[in-house]
Amino acid sequence: MLKVLLAEDDKDLNRYAGFCLRNGGYEVVSCHDGAEALKALENNKFDLILTDIMMPAVDGFELAQSVRAIDKNIPIIFMTAKDDKPSQIMGYGIGVDDYVVKPFDMDVLLMKISALLRRAKIRTEKELKVGNFEMNTEERTAKVDGEEISLTVREFDLLFKLLSYPKKTFTRSALMEEFWDFDSSATSRTVDVYMAKIREKTSLCDGFEIQTVHGLGYKAVLK
Repeated sequence: MLKVLLAEDDKDLNRYAGFCLRNGGYEVVSCHDGAEALKALENNKFDLILTDIMMPAVDGFELAQSVRAIDKNIPIIFMTAKDDKPSQIMGYGIGVDDYVVKPFDMDVLLMKISALLRRAKIRTEKELKVGNFEMNTEERTAKVDGEEISLTVREFDLLFKLLSYPKKTFTRSALMEEFWDFDSSATSRTVDVYMAKIREKTSLCDGFEIQTVHGLGYKAVLK
């Protein structure tokens, strides 16, 4: 079970968010200030941190800085009433992954958490082998029968994503949101073009195929 550290000094919101997270299938450790959260980090390994900014003792910025000093990859989400640009710039500069502004929709927060955890999984996995094909995320290499093939950064990340979740269908819109971010020129056709290139470059792979799911998107199917 994935483990979330929840730091929020508002007792009612802490209780409500913890309840929703547990119902969503997460193990939750709840803290009511940043100092308490830092102590929890000493004795536990977490998959994601969800924290308020304005807290007594140690605020969210200090908490995030302390976390990033020891762990560059763990996802951090700020829950905050501070929607001002300087706070967001400071947070992203520290290494915070996302923001939710109070009051927020808990379903939206759960979706953000799920998306961040998927990205974190891709970041932390080092190798993936399927049939005669292998990928190494640390070296950023892809090989067929031991021979390296040339993939762009985006092609590499797209393929690793699909192969990390075989049989799972990813919609074009979901792939655009994750891998094209704020590129307004990207369209569903852009995704199709990339998938065609990936299929061409991996045509000699014997362990999987990239299938089109009509009207939705794409999935990797292992042979």
